[in-house]
Parts: sequence; C-alpha cells; structure tokens
Amino acid sequence: MLAATPLGDARDASPRLVAALGTADVVAAEDTRRLRALAAALGVTVRGRIVSHYDAVEAARLPALLAAIRGDATVLVVTDAGMPAVSDPGFRLVAACVQEGLRVTCLPGPSAVTTALAVSGLPCDRFCFEGFVPRRDGARRRWLAGLAREQRTWVFFESPHRLAATLAEAAELLGADRRAAVCRELTKPYEEIRRDGLSALAEWAAGGVRGEVTVVVAGAPAPGPPEVADLTDEVIERVAAGERLKDAVAAVASSYGVSKRDLYQAAVDEQARTLPS
Repeated sequence: MLAATPLGDARDASPRLVAALGTADVVAAEDTRRLRALAAALGVTVRGRIVSHYDAVEAARLPALLAAIRGDATVLVVTDAGMPAVSDPGFRLVAACVQEGLRVTCLPGPSAVTTALAVSGLPCDRFCFEGFVPRRDGARRRWLAGLAREQRTWVFFESPHRLAATLAEAAELLGADRRAAVCRELTKPYEEIRRDGLSALAEWAAGGVRGEVTVVVAGAPAPGPPEVADLTDEVIERVAAGERLKDAVAAVASSYGVSKRDLYQAAVDEQARTLPS
C-alpha cells in the first residue's frame, strides 16, 4: 500500500493515512525519524514494524517486503513528503508486486508536482513531470535542450544550491522571458512562490535559496505553419517520383495546413523558374 504524506503541514494528512499508520503490519519509511515525527503530530501510534526504505537500501529491502506481502501482511510505503514512487522510493516494490500479481493500492494525497502546477499560474491542462535535474553541467544542458520544444508545461525538482545555475542555463537555451514559477517550501510556514521570466528568476535565485524547490516552466509556443515557398521543393520531389502535381500539392498542403491554391501556384512558379531556357 502506497500512501501520500503531507508536504509540510501535518493537517493535510488524510484520515485514511492516519488509520493505515496505526494498523499496517510493516511501515517502510524513507526516513524513520520523520515518520515517527509525523505519527506524533497526528497522534497515532505505529504498531507495526518500521523499516527504513530510502534510495540506497530500496533494492536490498525488496525481498523481505515482498515476502511479507506474500504472507498477507499489510505493507505501508511512505516517503518524507508527497507520493511514493514519484522521484522517491517505492517504484521497485510496486513493479515487483505487479510482476508477481500481488495487490497494490494507493492512498491518494499531497503531491509537490500537482500542488506547484496548480499555483504556478501556467497552463496545466497538459503537463509532464521531469523528476530531478541532472547534476552534471553537460548532462543538465542536454536535458534542457531536449525540452526546448516541449509544448506542455513541465515540472521538475531542483536542489536550492543548483537552482540559480539551472535557471540561468534555462534562460539561455529557452529564452530569457519564458514564463516559469519557482515554488519553495510548499505548504510550510515559509512557503514562497515566485512567478517571472527565467532570466529574472535566475537573478533572484543567485541571492541564495533555501528549502525544497519545485519549478514549473511554460511550454514552448506551438510552431506556426511554414511559408508556402518553403514547401515547393517537397511538392516537386513528389512530382519527380511520379505523382501528379495536383495530388502532390493536395498531400503537402494537408500535411502542413497551408492553402492548396497558394502552394499550387508557388510550385508552378518554381517549375517555370527551373526549366531550361
């Protein structure tokens, strides 16, 4: 059983999470100290066995957790904050359970991804989550370049110590005015949400940022239709391959959303221009 935990305010815990913490046979926690602090804040006693379940030990814990689930024990997986398996431990156990046909359930709740998206002020009808930014400079640059044409709003996590560098490089590759939002310490007493262009946000972050950070970036604008003159070569190539001019024009115009009449005339003009005199 996966369970989302509060991002910072314990009052965001669901009643189902409280009940599960008190009844689970095993609680696999990313940080056992934080789990105990959360349980204390919620006034619940964890009666099951508590085991650590962070990145470095996730694979090693897998056999024992699977054995417990096979034996009909209720295993509750929680992370420090938000939803397990979303850039946090949990995925390996879920994948192994699915492979064996073991039942997996989830207690929904807080998520930094959707919370940041909702308050960003950016379009959220279509979005993608990119996890954590690569740490190495070259890998980070390639990662950003690969997202330059992404038309969906995208969300990622970043260390506060690397935030300024990442935003500055994003401004260079995506455009200084590309809209973004930096969400810091969501739901906590010092929550801060900055909405601006990438360059302005990079300048702000250069002064130092603390806490957990989620960044939301506006997608790239949809490209407009190409110029008709740029499509004549494709029409002429199709004609050279045996298509009738009228059919070639219709196919290319439909693919690119341009006027058939304008494209036909441009192709005729191009053919006339290239004919030997």
